[in-house]
Amino acid sequence: MNIKSLILVVEDNDFVRMQIISYLKEADYDVLEAAEGSAALDYMEFSRNITLAIVDVRMEPVNGFEFIKTIRGRNIMTPVILVTGDQTPDLLERAGQCGVSAVLMKPVQKDRLLKTVSKTIDIGKRRS
Repeated sequence: MNIKSLILVVEDNDFVRMQIISYLKEADYDVLEAAEGSAALDYMEFSRNITLAIVDVRMEPVNGFEFIKTIRGRNIMTPVILVTGDQTPDLLERAGQCGVSAVLMKPVQKDRLLKTVSKTIDIGKRRS
């Protein structure tokens, strides 16, 4: 039996969040959404069947890096893909240090998103 992957999309920009969700649903993924990091942390705490989180870097009050730090501190090892408009080298370095699976630049391209999601889920399945 093939179990569908559940993806959490955390993005404070409504348009960007809806676009990512639309792409994922077209590819037959189940999706949860949060407009800010605090709500996303609640999802991660109480819905342990989330396969992957796609998280915006710049959000208030909990940004993408704080989100990662918090879930890892709770021993939640769900893979995370960061989404950002920043193209600074220190962001990529910090993402690597946090164990981020991938970083996607805005505007998010459908093909790149779906390939990255599929690859990240496949790697996660092999590790578990």
